[in-house]
Amino acid sequence: MKRILITAALSVTAILSSAPAFADLALATSKNCMACHAVDKKLVGPAFKDVAAKYKTDKTAADRLAAKVIKGGSGAWGAVPMPANPQVSEAESKKLVAWVLSQK
Repeated sequence: MKRILITAALSVTAILSSAPAFADLALATSKNCMACHAVDKKLVGPAFKDVAAKYKTDKTAADRLAAKVIKGGSGAWGAVPMPANPQVSEAESKKLVAWVLSQK
């Protein structure tokens, strides 16, 4: 019985701890981010893990990247520009960037 309870507790913990990651992946998908990006490989744009690695020590990156999600930009990852995404609100942009920067 004790073993079943421990297994159940670990399962619930795993589900709850992964829920925010899925929620943010769902937001990224719903806002068309995944059309050009993937979590772990380069597509048209860089992998989110590569973005997180590049800005790992940059304390100002979150605000700059959140603005770039909405307004677009170019030059940081090569010649292909990132188009503006005005359908993303400021709050959604900050949530997406926080999730991207948390990728390992």
